[in-house]
Amino acid sequence: MSRYRFAVVGDNCVDRFQPPLGQSLIGGNAVNVAIQLALLGHDVAYFGAVGNDADGRRTLDILRMNGVTVDHVQILPGETAYTNIDLTPDGDRVFTFEEFGVCQRYCPSEADFSVLAGMDHVHIGWIRDEGAVRRRLATEKPSVSQDISVNNDAAHLGVDTLTIAFGSAGEDLVRATLMLAEFLTSGVGVGVVTRGSGGSAATNGRAYAETGISPVDVVDTTGAGDSFIAGFLHAFLAGEGLEACLISGRDCAARTCGHAGGFPQQPHPL
Repeated sequence: MSRYRFAVVGDNCVDRFQPPLGQSLIGGNAVNVAIQLALLGHDVAYFGAVGNDADGRRTLDILRMNGVTVDHVQILPGETAYTNIDLTPDGDRVFTFEEFGVCQRYCPSEADFSVLAGMDHVHIGWIRDEGAVRRRLATEKPSVSQDISVNNDAAHLGVDTLTIAFGSAGEDLVRATLMLAEFLTSGVGVGVVTRGSGGSAATNGRAYAETGISPVDVVDTTGAGDSFIAGFLHAFLAGEGLEACLISGRDCAARTCGHAGGFPQQPHPL
């Protein structure tokens, strides 16, 4: 497949897996998507904010090691975001505490927007911007996607102007169907909903596709949804049909479920 220029805007965090795992890993929706796209062979730049602390430096190092450009990352005074995570016996994660740190103060600069406008695609993760980034990019060149399920604040959840809206409905088929309909009604080009063990579905209003999950021995589901997004975008930018895009996302998510964290990395002890 062709190599595309992606920008991923938004959150990062340190995933602190509590005992018995007792490890910390770099993650966050935007960072996970960025690194997975880089691993799929694309040119990727990350736009976000880290603190001027050890976790911030570690985050930048991990991004660089995986081939992601960090020239546009803001280093702000304060704490890098982190999340405390418990794992259930079957590998599902439970978020027990979230500290958003300097991420909650992040907004791209005018220079950043000039770079974003020249990308092939921009994906937006968790960000407190009241929709400013997606609306600003609506009149620019790149296609734009956003994961609306990583932010529970209604002020930041609009989907109008998005090329692709990603959502998660758990295993609730009715909720997934309603979510897809709401995406299209709101003006989204393509709506995509994951349904946990029920697979995923996508529609553009003219075509509909769905697929199941890939069997895998689950170690950890953290970052599986982010990996799904990267896999879907990888196929979508190449002009693949909706079913092929879902399969690409499904397979990328399955690989992530086979290890701790949103991408392969060397863990740090808590």
